[in-house]
Amino acid sequence: MLSGLPFLSLLGGVVLLGSSVQRMSGIGFGLLASPALVLLMGPVDGVALVNCAGVVIGVAGLATTWRQVRLRTMVPLVAAAAVTVPLGAWFALRLPEPVLLTVLGGLITGAVLLVVLGARVRALRGTGGAVAAGAASGFMNSAAGTGGPALSLYAVNAGWSAREFVPNAQFYGLFVNLLSALAKGVPHLARPAWLLVALTMGAGILLGSALAARTPENGVRRLILGLALAGGVATLAKGLWQLAA
Repeated sequence: MLSGLPFLSLLGGVVLLGSSVQRMSGIGFGLLASPALVLLMGPVDGVALVNCAGVVIGVAGLATTWRQVRLRTMVPLVAAAAVTVPLGAWFALRLPEPVLLTVLGGLITGAVLLVVLGARVRALRGTGGAVAAGAASGFMNSAAGTGGPALSLYAVNAGWSAREFVPNAQFYGLFVNLLSALAKGVPHLARPAWLLVALTMGAGILLGSALAARTPENGVRRLILGLALAGGVATLAKGLWQLAA
């Protein structure tokens, strides 16, 4: 694991990129940052930092979009996630690191591939679909910091537009990341690292806000999915390597 200036440089870059993309698209911080932070900080602290950052970014995003949130739709999603978040936290805190890396890498890679393929699942519609998507997303968010793909699949099958998705994803992410952070606690970081995270996250949120209206949606989506897939495969490969060693 890296330390000192190389660690801080990579940490700041990952948080800056993840928070700016999250602010533009409603999801993306976990998909982009989780694989990198897991490799950089370890699976427990890396995912915990993703959860803590998700709370802050959700609050910042909702400051101007909260009136567009579909509260009736969000209730079953958040309620189902609240049930499975403790289960994801239990797995994350108790599995050996090689096993956890393998599981996280597999979950991230599989989820990204489902989104890339635009999977259409009849069960992911209506209230039942919201419950199923929320349950899957809550587990993955707590265990791997990547609850976004399950929410994206629900939104695709429910026929949401991009404009509808962003505020609702921010609302959902705020509450589910808060539940995940409460279940597992905060990551172990030194004060300079926490200061760097705060500064780069703030810069990323401002940058994302400025770029939101100028960046094509498809371009942002391809960037998120491409980097997330690469990170998921790298995490999976590291876990399998450690298991074989």
